[in-house]
Amino acid sequence: MTTFDLDGWVARSGALDLTGIDWTEVPRHPLPAQAVRTLLYMQDIESHTIVYLRSLLATRAIDDPEVSTFLACWLYEETFHGIALARFLEAAGHAVPPRPKPHGQESLSQWLEARATALLSRAWGNFCAVHMTWGAINELTTLTGYLRLKTVAGHPVLSDLLERIMRDESRHFFFYYRQAEERLRRPAAAGVARFLVDHFWGPVGSGVGVPGELELMAKYLFDGEEGQIAIRKVDETIRRLPGFATVQLLETWMSRHANGGRNGHSHR
Repeated sequence: MTTFDLDGWVARSGALDLTGIDWTEVPRHPLPAQAVRTLLYMQDIESHTIVYLRSLLATRAIDDPEVSTFLACWLYEETFHGIALARFLEAAGHAVPPRPKPHGQESLSQWLEARATALLSRAWGNFCAVHMTWGAINELTTLTGYLRLKTVAGHPVLSDLLERIMRDESRHFFFYYRQAEERLRRPAAAGVARFLVDHFWGPVGSGVGVPGELELMAKYLFDGEEGQIAIRKVDETIRRLPGFATVQLLETWMSRHANGGRNGHSHR
């Protein structure tokens, strides 16, 4: 992979371009009920980005000028993804319901995770290796989820919107992956990062929202042979990172939580 051009990316960074999208066409095409549930989930996760960033502000991540610059642009773009998905849902007749509590308020699990993250950052100088690895995994699974939704929903306006979002997500993933690739070259960093991913990683949104909703969404997006191929591609890509050659991520999570498996428990 080539070097990430941060200056060029910052210059191009901005709100999602929605030019040319005909919102009046949205209700003229059928949208499966499962696609609506998936979009509501995805919109909620995109809108939670600010909560995730808040926990990062207490870590070593913001001490790195490249990472802090990236995160500022990343938050801005992710926020507009949430706004765009909300606009699509409203046009489809499924307006995003109000949040049950003030936006930005942390749940107990989020509060505990944020404190644990801050402690790990203070205790371990290579914390950014974990953060970049975690970010690469989450951006790749998010990107793959959007690609699968575009395929299974079959809605022309949604497909256009998701293609625009995926262009942003692809660049986000590229930054995280290149950073992880470099930082994991230190064997100690790779060992700790691998341990934490093996024991605590879960798909984006694990522990947030209605119990069981993530599992239902995963079944919808990754059903069938094409879904299984997409899952394997995620794991194969992460296995190319130093120290992660034998990692089992999405395939293992799906077998435990979304494919009827009864063994194992969620890591988050």
